[in-house]
Amino acid sequence: MTHPKDTMPVPTAPAHQAAAQNTKAPNHVPLVEVTRDGLVESIHYGSLIALSAEDSSLIEAGQPDAPMYPRSSLKPLQAVALLKAGLDIPENLLALTAASHSGAKMHRDGATEILRLHGLNDQALANSTDLPYGVAEREEWLRAGNGPTRIAQNCSGKHASMTAVCVINDWPVEGYLHPEHPLQVLVRDTITELTGEEASAVSTDGCGTPLFAHSLHGMARAYGRLAAAEQDTLEGKVAHAMRRFPEMVAGEGRDVTALMRAVPGLLAKDGFEGLQLVGLPDGTGLAVKISDGGDRARMPVTVEVLRRLGVDGGSLDTLQSPPVLGGGLPVGELRAARIFSN
Repeated sequence: MTHPKDTMPVPTAPAHQAAAQNTKAPNHVPLVEVTRDGLVESIHYGSLIALSAEDSSLIEAGQPDAPMYPRSSLKPLQAVALLKAGLDIPENLLALTAASHSGAKMHRDGATEILRLHGLNDQALANSTDLPYGVAEREEWLRAGNGPTRIAQNCSGKHASMTAVCVINDWPVEGYLHPEHPLQVLVRDTITELTGEEASAVSTDGCGTPLFAHSLHGMARAYGRLAAAEQDTLEGKVAHAMRRFPEMVAGEGRDVTALMRAVPGLLAKDGFEGLQLVGLPDGTGLAVKISDGGDRARMPVTVEVLRRLGVDGGSLDTLQSPPVLGGGLPVGELRAARIFSN
């Protein structure tokens, strides 16, 4: 397998290219209501689709075919591309490759180990610096006198594996985030293959990685494929690692970790700006986008859709949304909007 070895050019401006300009907002609908003593206080709008393995829509709301940026929900798809390029690491570290982690010690040590296995250190990373994402993890980190680092940033597992793949293929590590770097070309092509659609736009994610716009429809299709894949396939290896080590995908106390533990065989990944993706072992894929980016609204509507799909309701009871408080006592709730759930 031969690959270009030339140093990648340094871009003079961020890579923002759109295949089709679309400034019109999608036709989102009410998905989640916030109540306080019986009164609906706030409403989160969004779109969603549940797609069968045969590509038939089972449940949908809003405009699931509109382009959007999947943000960190792309990570399992990116991990498939890294396996294509020869990444070979233990399953817990493969799960971390697909992670948006809270920044616990297991995360920081895991990213460091991926680098070490390939003769690298954190100087190879080009992701943004940040404090740990989780509140408890961040407070502990700050109490120890630490500041923002690339290892502590929630995407460092993915970036460590990206640099590792560059070493494996004798690609330049410097410039590995450039959209035309052979690694990112492979990632783009793999995402296109799994979603079954070309990217409608390209931007840059918060961590610096090229970010491809796809529809909820395409993302649901991709997650269904991953969740149903045989364990010895590349897709199946990623899905199995995430399901076996859910604490490496998000962290303890995170709803994505709890969801994968609650439902055997379920694959889940969230993303900034209100994204939730789920894949079920029968090939069903679910994609949710909250239009205002509200993270609190992801799980109530996801749980509602899973129940309507026949996923065991009892297993989902551990994922009840945090109550709306008044004077420190519960006075309301987040719930799937009546217009959607009836």
